[in-house]
Amino acid sequence: MKTTPEHNERVAKMTFASVYPHYITKVVKKGRTVEELDQVITWLTGFDKKKLEELIAEKVTFETFFNSADLNPNAKLIKGVICGYRIEEIENTITKQVRYLDKLVDELAKGKKMEKILRTGN
Repeated sequence: MKTTPEHNERVAKMTFASVYPHYITKVVKKGRTVEELDQVITWLTGFDKKKLEELIAEKVTFETFFNSADLNPNAKLIKGVICGYRIEEIENTITKQVRYLDKLVDELAKGKKMEKILRTGN
C-alpha cells in the first residue's frame, strides 16, 4: 500500500503527546512497562526521559519530533508491515520514522525480547 501526500501530511502534523498515551496503554496492557517503552523510544530517537517529557509538554508534531531526533543507525533494520504499510516501501521520511516507532511499540507489546527489538546482537 502506498502512502498519499494527504496521509503523510496527517502523520507529520499529529503530535507525539497525543499518541504517547496510546503507546503506554498498549504496552502496559500486554505486561510491559513504561520504562521499557521509553527505552525503545530512546534507542530510536536518542531522546532521554527528560527530553521526551519536554517534547510531550511542548506538544510537538511528529515532524518536529523526528527532525529533532538523532535516529539510530540501526533503524533501517526495522522491517515488516505496520498499519497496512510495508515499512521498507514507505518513501516519505517522517511517515517511515513514525512507522518505525509504531513497529517497535508493536514488538514490545507482542512480548519480543529487548535485544531483538533494539536490533542488537544480530
